Amino acid sequence: MKTELWDASHHCYAYRIGASDTTEFSSDDGEPSGTAGLPILNQLRSNELVDVCAVVVRYFGGTKLGKSGLIEAYGEGAKQAIEIAKLKTVIPCVWFQVSYEYSEENIIQKLRQDFQLHEKDSEYLENVTLTVAAPKELSDSFKNRLEDLAHLSISFKKMDSGYYFS
Repeated sequence: MKTELWDASHHCYAYRIGASDTTEFSSDDGEPSGTAGLPILNQLRSNELVDVCAVVVRYFGGTKLGKSGLIEAYGEGAKQAIEIAKLKTVIPCVWFQVSYEYSEENIIQKLRQDFQLHEKDSEYLENVTLTVAAPKELSDSFKNRLEDLAHLSISFKKMDSGYYFS
């Protein structure tokens, strides 16, 4: 941003990284302490945003805003950006690889609906192999249901925990 908008007076920013163990940081970029980065960070917090960085660029026009004016201006700038942003929801999940015969497709479709599965990858060869994510709160129930279907031509492998965006 500083390279692209080199003539701006200040490039104040904040970021929040990680859905579970969130790392936060903010920068006032020369503005009085706590008047720029913190209001931006507070907007990210109040909107429960993670894995995001917000930058508010200010051009000094000769009018001093004072501390309260700076806080309001930087907070409002971040708020307006968040309002027009195309946000995605982070869904904590557990990934599974599920293999089955084509004859079991109806059962798999029912599982997709019942457990809100998110498909990452699919392979349609002699059998179908799907890589799907089950929301974390449904993953144990999904695993148990797959185990209940062991008598059919459905096999699975539980993989890593992670998240996906919706």
